[in-house]
Amino acid sequence: MSFAKRFRREQRQPKTAARTGLRRKAIRHSLPIAFLFCGLLFSAGAQAQQPVDHPDAVAAKPVANMYRNASAESDVVSQALYGTGVSTLKSKPGWANIRTADGYTGWVAAADLQILNGATYAPAGNAFRVAQLSANIYSEPDVTRHAPLLELPWESRLEPAADKAKNTERWLQVRLVDGRTAWVQRGDITEDFSPLGTAEMLQLAHKFLGITYTWGGVSSFGFDCSGFTQMLERQRGIEMPRDADLQPGDLLFFGSSAARVTHTGMYLGDGEFIHDTTHSHPGVQISRLDDMPWTQLLVAIRRIKP
Repeated sequence: MSFAKRFRREQRQPKTAARTGLRRKAIRHSLPIAFLFCGLLFSAGAQAQQPVDHPDAVAAKPVANMYRNASAESDVVSQALYGTGVSTLKSKPGWANIRTADGYTGWVAAADLQILNGATYAPAGNAFRVAQLSANIYSEPDVTRHAPLLELPWESRLEPAADKAKNTERWLQVRLVDGRTAWVQRGDITEDFSPLGTAEMLQLAHKFLGITYTWGGVSSFGFDCSGFTQMLERQRGIEMPRDADLQPGDLLFFGSSAARVTHTGMYLGDGEFIHDTTHSHPGVQISRLDDMPWTQLLVAIRRIKP
């Protein structure tokens, strides 16, 4: 297992586990380093979970869990939000292995997907996104007569209904992924997908205070550390992968916290890095990330893109 993947997995260990060093504590409690590979930036230009190019299915559940194996007893590796286009890679009875736009793959229950069969759903230019922490979707434009059909999280995608004549000042008719029409209140969605500035994004981050931690979570119903940071950067039009493997040439930053970096090095590969240090024997030397004290002091990683 790569150092980066093991590093992320260690976050799941309870505080009573043997490995309780500064490195893991820093990741768990500090937003700037919650997403280690924040130097990996890609232009996205949209404020919703991105669909893959040419999707053949969409998530049909408010939050579709993606499992490591085709079993609900397996761990959740990521999630797909309602209306988001995905690629199906393979299938087995009751399950489909999918890929989301950020490169994650996992198994979802077949009932959590709507196969498109060559059609499209909420493509660019013909989509709304949920702009509140949650939005109720109703069978008719009334909040009292029936229970909601769906409760959707922030960033879920919806397609405007073809017949706009029935829309009112308060209500918009939408088409669901299964073809049914439904209603949503205008204040809960937007058709504006333009990116935010940094100051606006930082202000938006406070909207999510108190949202529970959920391993593998990417939605306002529950984020994990990288899912939350990825979502915030997406609001600026930047698509960030949620995980990445270390590559030779990556810059490593060490210290007691992300706010107090005291040492740097460069990754060589195979768990080794080169640096100039006073530790042990002063001078330029090669060390291993698994060795003390470096395994407890690594607080950030950056990759410089040419």
